[in-house]
Amino acid sequence: MSKLPACPKCNSEYTYLDQNLYVCPECAHEWSADAAEEADDEAVVRDAYGNVLQDGDSVTVIKDLKVKGSSAVVKVGTKVKNIRLVEGDHNIDCKIDGIGAMQLKSEFVKKA
Repeated sequence: MSKLPACPKCNSEYTYLDQNLYVCPECAHEWSADAAEEADDEAVVRDAYGNVLQDGDSVTVIKDLKVKGSSAVVKVGTKVKNIRLVEGDHNIDCKIDGIGAMQLKSEFVKKA
C-alpha cells in the first residue's frame, strides 16, 4: 500500500483517494493529486487571500494583533517590509516599526 499525503489544511494522516482527488475525513478538505505532488516538492506559504509569499516580500496586516507579553497592538493596515519565511506555526519572521522583531502567521497578512 502506498503512503498517502497528509492533509495540507489540518495535517491529518487519515486521508484517502476518491477517483482523482485526495479527501480528508476530519476537515472535509479536498485537493487534486497534482496539487499534492507540488506540495511535496516545496513548502508553499500563502497569505490570507491565497497569494504565494516569498522571502523579501512586503505584506500588510489584515487584523489587529495583540503582542504577547506586551500591551502593544499591531494595527490593521500596518505594512511590513522584507519578510523572511521560516518553518513552524508562525511562519513569517519580520521587524515592525515601533514594536521590533516578531513572528506572524501568514493567515493574518496579505501581500502588498
